[in-house]
Amino acid sequence: MNRRQLLGAVAVGLMLPSLALAHGPTRQKVTLTQEFAATPEEVWEVVGNFQDMSWHPAVHSSTGEGGNDIDATRVLTLGAEGGPTISEILYKFSDEKMSYSYRITDVKVEVLPVTNYSAHITVKPVDGGGALIEWRGAFYRGYPNNDPPPELNDEAAIAAVTGVYQAGLDALAARFAGN
Repeated sequence: MNRRQLLGAVAVGLMLPSLALAHGPTRQKVTLTQEFAATPEEVWEVVGNFQDMSWHPAVHSSTGEGGNDIDATRVLTLGAEGGPTISEILYKFSDEKMSYSYRITDVKVEVLPVTNYSAHITVKPVDGGGALIEWRGAFYRGYPNNDPPPELNDEAAIAAVTGVYQAGLDALAARFAGN
C-alpha cells in the first residue's frame, strides 16, 4: 500500500464513527391484534368500508371520495365539529382477504407526531370461531432530524400510534362484547 492509499484508508477510518452517529430517524412499526366474539364477516362489515371510520371513538366524522377503490380518499375529523383532521388515501383493498392498506397524506404533527405513515387493517378468522383484527403501521417520528424534541421523538410516535390503534380496538371489543 502506497502512502496515498494509506492516508485515504486512515481518513475513511476516522470518518466512519462520525458517519454512524449522523444517521436520521429509523422507520418504526406498531402491530396490535384483538380477538372478537363475532364472525369475521360481522367485523369486516364494520371496519371494511374505507369511507366510514365511525367505529373509532376519536373520529367525529369521515368524508371522502372513491368508496373502496384504489386511490380513494378520506378526511377524518377528530374530536368535534371543526376539530383537527387527518387526510388519507387507500392503496390496497380486498373484500376477499378482508384487508385494506392506506397512507396518511396530510396531518399536523401536533395531532399525530408521525411522518410517512402507512397502515394495514386485516380481519382474520380464529380457530374455534370468532375474528381477529390485525392493525399494523409503519412510520417515522414527527421530527425528521437528529435530536428531536420529546413530543416528536420515536417514543412519542410509537405511543401515539399505539394509542390510536388501542382505542379503536377497544371500541370494537365493546361493540362485539354481546355476541
